[in-house]
Amino acid sequence: MNIRCAKPEDLMNMQHCNLLCLPENYQMKYYFYHGLTWPQVSYVAEDDKGNIVGYVLAKMEEPEPGEESTHGHITSLAVKRSYRRLGLAQKLMNQASKAMVECFNAQYVSLHVRKSNRAALNLYTNSLGFKILEIEPKYYADGEDAYSMRRDLSELASATNDRPLDHIQEMMEERMVITDHRVFGHGGHDGHCC
Repeated sequence: MNIRCAKPEDLMNMQHCNLLCLPENYQMKYYFYHGLTWPQVSYVAEDDKGNIVGYVLAKMEEPEPGEESTHGHITSLAVKRSYRRLGLAQKLMNQASKAMVECFNAQYVSLHVRKSNRAALNLYTNSLGFKILEIEPKYYADGEDAYSMRRDLSELASATNDRPLDHIQEMMEERMVITDHRVFGHGGHDGHCC
């Protein structure tokens, strides 16, 4: 599996994944809005053939009235059923959160989740450290309530600030190794970009 930043050409496959996995669906223009406005914070998971099997669609929010802190918001997260329980959702969420900190200096990230979605609640609270702020009655189109949740990103910010200045170069080299390994495994390609 490969986790990478979403590209404009991924948006239709992200929407397809959404339609397969979630009851909340968005028009294509909504994906384009996210992808063009905040390209740094949305990620996809792809299988060894390059098929998108999961995604996180994220954005940055304007500070609330009287608030100075920058924060991100997770609009949508989905992983195809046959690729669940592999840790992809957690990896996608962590990557988006790191990008929010590194690119926008975000202090926290927020999201909404259905009260009935126990698997997502477990992921968000137990694995990712989100806290429930409040219940938003009838948040979803079908009338179900949502938990409004928030994750403090100060630990990620500290880890980012503690890294040496060449951490971006290290990340790029790491991504190239992953990409080369993935490409090299396809029919003897020498790993160089064409």
